[in-house]
Amino acid sequence: MLLLILNPGIVTAQEAQSAAKNPTIIILSAPDSVKEFLVKYFKLPSEPFADDAAEEIFLYRAQKEIRDLLATEGYFSPSISVLHQIQDNVAIPEIKIDPGALTRIGKVLIAFQGEVTREETKYQERIEQLRATWPLKAGLPFRSSDWEKAKATLLSQVTEEEFAAAHIVSSQATVDPDNARADLSVIIDSGPVFYLGEIEITGLERFDSTLITNLAPFKAGDIYRRDVLHLYQITLQKGPQFSSVSVSVTPDVAQHQFVPVQVMLTEAQSQRFAFGVGYSSNNGARGEINYRNHNFMDRAWNLASMLRLEQKRQTFFAGIDTLPDQNNVNYSLGASLQMTDIERLKTIEEKVSVTRNYQTQKIQMQFGLNWHHENKKPDGAINQINEALVLDWRWRRQVVDDPVNIRRGDVTELRVGGGSQLLLSDQNFLRTYARHQTWWPIGSKDVFFLRAEVGYTLASSRFGIPQEYLFRAGGIQSLRGYDFKGIGVQEGNAVVGGLVMVTGTAEYTHWLTQQWGAAAFADIGGAEDSWQKIHSFLGYGAGIRWRSPAGPIALDLARGHETGSLRVHFSMAVAF
Repeated sequence: MLLLILNPGIVTAQEAQSAAKNPTIIILSAPDSVKEFLVKYFKLPSEPFADDAAEEIFLYRAQKEIRDLLATEGYFSPSISVLHQIQDNVAIPEIKIDPGALTRIGKVLIAFQGEVTREETKYQERIEQLRATWPLKAGLPFRSSDWEKAKATLLSQVTEEEFAAAHIVSSQATVDPDNARADLSVIIDSGPVFYLGEIEITGLERFDSTLITNLAPFKAGDIYRRDVLHLYQITLQKGPQFSSVSVSVTPDVAQHQFVPVQVMLTEAQSQRFAFGVGYSSNNGARGEINYRNHNFMDRAWNLASMLRLEQKRQTFFAGIDTLPDQNNVNYSLGASLQMTDIERLKTIEEKVSVTRNYQTQKIQMQFGLNWHHENKKPDGAINQINEALVLDWRWRRQVVDDPVNIRRGDVTELRVGGGSQLLLSDQNFLRTYARHQTWWPIGSKDVFFLRAEVGYTLASSRFGIPQEYLFRAGGIQSLRGYDFKGIGVQEGNAVVGGLVMVTGTAEYTHWLTQQWGAAAFADIGGAEDSWQKIHSFLGYGAGIRWRSPAGPIALDLARGHETGSLRVHFSMAVAF
């Protein structure tokens, strides 16, 4: 095996001894500016030289290979020579490299032809923007990889909207080695403007084509936009009916006025069982069973049912979702039974709901009618039966850079719901709730996160209102350093929901590697029956973050300032 020594000086005695045992040591003498690059890309033979002739052939070829490698980095006039150092009667080959002057970019010409130039007023701003964002400015070092990447990016920017058939007519990098200068020229033909036509579907067997066409975010005759087709593909891929989806157009200039949108898909199995286990410091250990049927009643409706058993909470749910229509609206019917035992408050709740859902890439909105029957058993206080028929409205807006691992973005949630004694409710009430979360990137890796939430239930008393429409705080995503839902109103020996709540979080995460990070945080807030009684609880601490395929997993150690106690907060779930 060959050994490459990076040493522009004389070899050491230890290296000379190694050379005596293995005469295939090679010294590479090069400035630091190119040494790391050459070590990465200059390949040595896998076997030792058979004889001196083989070594000479390798050294001859090495000079040519190094010259070609340096040219990709902008060094077109290198000086490369081969010498032999004699140490302890051992001749050690040395490749000496002077890369010469680094070639820099001179003139840059970016020209266009085709439809984009025929309506100069309409597209002039776009052309100017493309030229302004060209990364290879005059005076910067010229590298082949940067040159190829810049051309590909420019073409992609042209083809992302209207001009699906745009192509590079010519591109040239004219290198003047004597003056270490490279003049660049790129000419792009935009071709005609493309308009979207009918949707052509392949791979659909069990479902009606309206399942595909109703979800299209465009109509025939709309101008071609790559991001619209990408959004369409993501929307279809999210549907449980399909295991794979591809949405594209063939940039055929002859069809530019009505180019077909090709949807190629593979249908998923209609029925599926799933099992999962997990642990959360909020509710303890968890096991669950899920059954889904994505073609219920042969209508492509989604039937979902779940049995989840946690230490503090047990839930059974079954529901049916209809397909979204062309206005992104669908309907849901669900029923659930849930039993909880949290902070000495036991509840048994039955719930039936009918909901109208509206969803786009950024907005989710629900309007529903829910019936609740709750058996409330606080330790040391009177048991109660609470019933409510609630009109409930929810709105959520999410604009983030990556839904799984967010570095920049905002999520806002609003909810308003209420019931009346005139319509099957034990208490008149109106519940309002708002939550906002913001992520800011700090530097190239770190993230600063802020969260604020506030809730207020307008009612003469909390009695007669189901716990879902009251407020408690504490635990993950609330107040770390305190027990899950451990902050609220004292009723007997139990903690129950109050009429008001406010909490907030500030958290800074420093990512040490691509997968692992460390966070410091502070949470503050409280819950009570009135704003006058509310007391602010403070929690703070630090934790570890791991970027899992499903999103960041957090392990936090938090101190409750009011109690002085330390608590570990953790959540993880595994499906199989």
